[in-house]
Amino acid sequence: MSKFSTTIYKPEYHQAFVDLNRQWIEHYFRLETMDLLQLNQAKESILDIGGEIFFILDQDQAVATCALVPHGKNSFELAKMAVSPKYKGQGLGDLLMETAIAWARQKGAAEISLLSNTILEPAISLYKKHGFQTVHLGAHPDYERCNIEMKLCLE
Repeated sequence: MSKFSTTIYKPEYHQAFVDLNRQWIEHYFRLETMDLLQLNQAKESILDIGGEIFFILDQDQAVATCALVPHGKNSFELAKMAVSPKYKGQGLGDLLMETAIAWARQKGAAEISLLSNTILEPAISLYKKHGFQTVHLGAHPDYERCNIEMKLCLE
């Protein structure tokens, strides 16, 4: 039996959502306007518009997270995926992906898209493992750091 459990957003996990994401973004890139909006106003920019934020807990500590943000009709964007460095390599990325994909299916989504950067090779491998396919390589208008767009068709 796994020592980890999954849960959806609760206010007591908000700071973990912010801290886990700031940690990886600031390590590789810099925080951008959309990052600050989603991190600082998660309720308004993700939850209140029909999205969800998922957490993996070790006991009662949030150690990994990701969000699904509504992105057009029957579509979500996978965003703000982060795993605490000391928990990497324990399958938490897979657990987050499985949880988010199952939730999107339950909501009747036709697809999930994501934006990333090709230097994040472990993340790109994780997305491919779960069926995401590259639909665009190159600069993106919303994020300076993004150079790959991927999609997973759920139908």
